[in-house]
Amino acid sequence: MTGYIAEMRKLVGHRTIMQCAVSIICVDAQNRILMGKRSDNHKWGYSGGAIEIDEKVEDCAKRELYEEMGLIADELEFFCVNSGPEAHYIYPNGDEVSNFEIVYICRKWHGELKATDGEMEELRFFSKDEIDLSEISPPIRHVVFDFLERENR
Repeated sequence: MTGYIAEMRKLVGHRTIMQCAVSIICVDAQNRILMGKRSDNHKWGYSGGAIEIDEKVEDCAKRELYEEMGLIADELEFFCVNSGPEAHYIYPNGDEVSNFEIVYICRKWHGELKATDGEMEELRFFSKDEIDLSEISPPIRHVVFDFLERENR
């Protein structure tokens, strides 16, 4: 962990902090979702992370996608804001966050798909039928559910 959140953790330890984050749900031409298996809780999730001081939200989203999955987003489409009790999370190391997460959809990207920063153990695309919500990281389960519902109307 580096940056702003790491600095806050030095001050407050594991206590709950507000985490402003941004994420990208990448969707391919077959309408499958790209997810990575997280190395901390071994659950599946989309790319995302904390916004640094004075960083533009869109720049953070693109940075996180590249750092975690090796892809460069060409276009972003706003999807939702994930916040409230459903987005509250305690990481396996005991760090607690109340997430305020801006979520984008990306249907156009380029680059080489690869787990690059150690946060993801595995990367793969999932069709709607392959997704088991119990295997999705807890603070984003409802976002994935909402996305699937919207895409399959």
